[in-house]
Amino acid sequence: MRGAWVTNWPSLRSKSLRSSSSSSSPSSSSSLSWNLKLLGPILPDVWMMPRPNSNAFRSQSSANGKTANVINGNSIARAIRSGVANEICRMKETIVKSPGLAIVLVGGRRDSRTFIRVKLKACEEVGITTYVEELPEECTEDEVLRVVSRLNNNPSVNGIIVQLPLPQHVDEERIINFVSPEKDVDGFHPLNMGNLAMKGREPLFIPCAPKSCIELLLRSGVEIMGKRAVVVGRSKIFGLPTSLLLQRHHATVSTVHSFTKDPEHITSEADIVIADVGIPNLIRGSWLKPGAAVVDMGTNQVQDPGIDRGFRITGDVCYDEAIKVVSAITPVPGGVGPVTNSMLLSNTLDSAKRAFGFI
Repeated sequence: MRGAWVTNWPSLRSKSLRSSSSSSSPSSSSSLSWNLKLLGPILPDVWMMPRPNSNAFRSQSSANGKTANVINGNSIARAIRSGVANEICRMKETIVKSPGLAIVLVGGRRDSRTFIRVKLKACEEVGITTYVEELPEECTEDEVLRVVSRLNNNPSVNGIIVQLPLPQHVDEERIINFVSPEKDVDGFHPLNMGNLAMKGREPLFIPCAPKSCIELLLRSGVEIMGKRAVVVGRSKIFGLPTSLLLQRHHATVSTVHSFTKDPEHITSEADIVIADVGIPNLIRGSWLKPGAAVVDMGTNQVQDPGIDRGFRITGDVCYDEAIKVVSAITPVPGGVGPVTNSMLLSNTLDSAKRAFGFI
């Protein structure tokens, strides 16, 4: 049986690669079917990959004369938001309804409020109705559950976000598990994560940050199938679902974590490196294979007295070194972040389409 698989593999791979060259990028009216493509092909089905977006790159020359493509997340995010806004306009005109997103905030963390403001602004721009439920830091777990239960049963709410982190006395797992899988636009519910992990099954939602990583690679014309991919980090929110998505696209995936020996040796053999560990400049240029594609999901504040606010934002990859080695890289900021926010809008739209039976 194993011999037959080995014998048939080259023809399957050849057929899939031939099919990929003739595929086209997704239209704004097919976001649900595009989600299926983001999950990756199930061989021997036809391999689908969007054509490279000429606006997705800006070139930057390194000191040794090589040119790396800097993947423009802002440009890709604008294209996604435009498609979402067009679909919502069509929904309003056709069925006189619009998507609704509810955000649950427990406590008054400044960073959480900042993240929520960004999400609210993005929702307003595309026409998504928002509801914010604020609870005091000292509220009980049962109080949070009651709010989530009410939102689960509210037909005007198509998506629910519980802003993390929660206070220490509140069990995050219990709260996340209580969100209806049909409204879990963050994609963190065990049902959605489990279906993502199982071949042949489809989650209702893909977590936004991992989804944005694959979107960036696909829209930038980076080949995934058959390539060696390394994910640095294994968190349940970022690293784990990103690894699962890459496997669905038939990459050969390795995970590097805090117990990995010689991590730089593993990353230096990878065609694709995706990093999210929260350590600024952890991945140096010497860790990377020449010509690799790098997606930096890290967002770290580094003190910088030369800037008015006293700090700058940097990723987990040492950008100044990596740009001299790789063929494509996402900057921080302006890479994964804006696309992740756009994926939240896309997930909310998809949820509303399912709820309203809107095609």
